[in-house]
Amino acid sequence: MMRFSGINKFLLGSATVIGGAIAVRSMVRAVKKYNLRDKVVLITGGSRGLGLVMARQLVDLGAKVVVCARDEEELVRSAEELSVRTQHYLAVPCDITDPKQVQQLIEETESIMGPVDVLINNAGIIQVGPMETLSDQDYEQAMKVHFWGPYYLMKAVIPGMKQRKNGRIVNIVSIGDKVSFPHLLPYNASKYALSGLSEGLTAELRRSGIKVTTIYPGLMRTGSPRNIDVKGRHEEEYAWFKISDSLPVISMNAERASKQIINAMRHGERTRTLSFTAKLAKAVHGIAPDLTISAFEAINSLLPGPEGGSKEKRKGYESDSAISSSSLTEKTKKAEVRNNEL
Repeated sequence: MMRFSGINKFLLGSATVIGGAIAVRSMVRAVKKYNLRDKVVLITGGSRGLGLVMARQLVDLGAKVVVCARDEEELVRSAEELSVRTQHYLAVPCDITDPKQVQQLIEETESIMGPVDVLINNAGIIQVGPMETLSDQDYEQAMKVHFWGPYYLMKAVIPGMKQRKNGRIVNIVSIGDKVSFPHLLPYNASKYALSGLSEGLTAELRRSGIKVTTIYPGLMRTGSPRNIDVKGRHEEEYAWFKISDSLPVISMNAERASKQIINAMRHGERTRTLSFTAKLAKAVHGIAPDLTISAFEAINSLLPGPEGGSKEKRKGYESDSAISSSSLTEKTKKAEVRNNEL
């Protein structure tokens, strides 16, 4: 027969209590998990990339999915794909920076599908280049898409959610809100604005039965680099961005990211940071912000400078080169095809 000392009995008892608490917490989370069956989910930027990946997974969970985007051709292709998975989908052209179009989107959604139960603010743009090549219009456009667009949409759906005392809102922000990477200034600044709005609304809306989840992803292999806006030394700027987006060590698989976002929403989490590298960067910056800024200063010295660069805006696919088309970007090229980015 084994004999336990007092300390061993204490440790064994503590382990049992902790184990029981974890099991109970898991059971409670499972019970409270938001049921998406027949829920109306509106996804902005849902015609390609991460938005389309989330749409696929949501319809598979029984949701009625509405996707919107500016590009009607992309919407047609995404609608054709979703129609194979479900009859409960809707694709609506909409420029979310226009409040009138946003109102029309909500009215069409409600008349055909029903009230919006879940809003996912996913639409985004990325402008890459040194600060000397970026214009006031670049910052204004980033703010329109990343801040004002989500604001208009939330303003439109929150009254109905309050009336029903139920609703979910997901704002896809960026780790760029926590650690501001060089050559992405309009993107970082506008995502900071969305983060402040999102986290503030989380606190204000909880008592109304509306749960807001703010997502902080790092680099993600969605296939989107070909559609970014590039300035400066176009080929060099595009090459470093596309290669970074493709590396499995520092970038995240889009399907895995989408599952985490949906799970965070279903559990009513206030925030979630995606990928190990994003969590590490956030943690280090929180403890020693000067250290991360110094690291980015060193990285900036390796990025293309403004010398010889242009203020002309080109798309990623217009800035392709042998390096950006090499085997280093194979994962991103496969994601382009898979996620309607071509």
